Amino acid sequence: MIVLGIHDGHNAAACLLMDGKVMGAVQEERFSRIKNHDGFPFKSVEFLLRGQGIDPKDVDCVSLNGRHMPFPRTRADLLEQFKKSGTTVSGLKRVLRHTPVNLLFRKVRKNTRLQRLREAGFGEGQAVFIEHHTAHAAAAFWGSPWRSGRVLVLTCDAAGDDLCGSASVWEEGRMGRIVAIPESHSLGMVYAMVTFLMGMVPNEHEYKLMGLAPYCRREDAERVASRLRRLLCFPQNGTLGWVRGRGVPDLFLSFGFLRELLELERMDAVAGGLQKWTEEILTGWVARCVQRTGISRVALSGGVFMNVKSNQAIAFLPEVRELFVFPSCGDESNSFGAAFAAYADRKRADEPPIQPLGNLYLGPESTESEIEKVLLETGECYDVRRPPDITEQIADLLASGEIVARFHGRTEFGARALGNRSILADPQRMETVRRINEMIKSRDFWMPFAVSINREYESKYIHNPKQIPAPYMMITFPTTSLADEIRAGIHAYDETVRPQLLERSWNPEYHRIIEAFCARTGRGAVLNTSFNLHGSPIVNSPQDAMDVFARSGLQHVAIGSYLVSKAEPASD
Repeated sequence: MIVLGIHDGHNAAACLLMDGKVMGAVQEERFSRIKNHDGFPFKSVEFLLRGQGIDPKDVDCVSLNGRHMPFPRTRADLLEQFKKSGTTVSGLKRVLRHTPVNLLFRKVRKNTRLQRLREAGFGEGQAVFIEHHTAHAAAAFWGSPWRSGRVLVLTCDAAGDDLCGSASVWEEGRMGRIVAIPESHSLGMVYAMVTFLMGMVPNEHEYKLMGLAPYCRREDAERVASRLRRLLCFPQNGTLGWVRGRGVPDLFLSFGFLRELLELERMDAVAGGLQKWTEEILTGWVARCVQRTGISRVALSGGVFMNVKSNQAIAFLPEVRELFVFPSCGDESNSFGAAFAAYADRKRADEPPIQPLGNLYLGPESTESEIEKVLLETGECYDVRRPPDITEQIADLLASGEIVARFHGRTEFGARALGNRSILADPQRMETVRRINEMIKSRDFWMPFAVSINREYESKYIHNPKQIPAPYMMITFPTTSLADEIRAGIHAYDETVRPQLLERSWNPEYHRIIEAFCARTGRGAVLNTSFNLHGSPIVNSPQDAMDVFARSGLQHVAIGSYLVSKAEPASD
């Protein structure tokens, strides 16, 4: 059976599932070069079908995330929408959501979605719409390694199909939802609204507040958290969800309310208090759900669980025995969830089951001839070489303190670069953080970097007593006393690290780079940040790679089997 999963909203994406195996997945932004591309993922669908030689009519089912999807919005549209939150106009729109006008609006929007599907070559009869939090839950369950026994699945985001969260028990591949939290109580919307109040872009820059939070003094974080605690509470009647506190407005209309609540607080205090409160809500929720159900095997999905520090807090709860967080679990991952849900619903007894999620190298790759063509067009100003072993060459450069961008193989799905579209450096050299920030990424100075650690060296650098798998950079861990070897990848104020624990079989060439680097330095890890300019999507093609190389302070890019270097090193 062939199922195409589609998310046609913010950060649009598509996923191709064939006989229970993910054959490919990619976000539309990689092709359009528009960060968090909003709309139907035409180019992603074309790439996936072309790569498998599939005609649209051969697809058994096209599964779309969400029974309803808002009309596409630009970044400017989104900012304007947040700015008007709490005004009379926005309040009226919220009221209309509970009238027949909303049904008419959603019918019109559904028809436009079907029209986009027809434009991509599909028939309406191939389409199915999967409820938003069902898609998140399906991604978490079917992506996990667990198939026997019971699994507690929690989803949490800003909103989708009128909900902001859900809890369900999965057994033998069947979901039993035990709680659904209305979107007006949205924890994710609070985080997004505060992001906007801090002068940043909601639905995109929440991670910046998370990164800033550890720099805040504990007493300042507690003061802000104490204010935020009035927003949401767990009812005394034992309901597993949360509700808004007394006098708290619909959180989609909370701009003015939150502005008044946080007025005159320092930015770092707001970040610290918001993070502290978020962790309290999520850990309290998980603990209650585990205690009620008796299930300590937990799977998570939804954009709020992109918060890697909250995931650490959840992982270290005594109630949680095992944890799986779906990678890049914002709405882009619902392309997987929609495909999984539709396949599971339609699978015949003689068809293969859905395979657990493996590595995320699921996007486009370029041939050597395609790379060579680009280098002929753009490489005349640079030193272009084809070393006997590009892996050894990269390791040599990293060991000597150089920063190297790597473009190799299939691109990774999602928000995290996992070695194939990455900028690499020696994780012990603190000066590389400043160099990457100032010369290449133009990131906020407080943002920590991540590290790729070969799985064999996990215990050397991190504390992971429950042996929770962490191949996707979705959770932070405390570090060991030997972690000074990866100091540039450690958050200085709380001594945690967000690792990619790399299995050799998932990416043998990248694993070999780290091994070669370790042979030279004794360090079994490399600093890893995404290969892009700040605010732009991760590079997808050789042209993208060379464009970033030309427009940044990068000195070296390993592209396929070639090493491209600039003639003059940048001065510090």
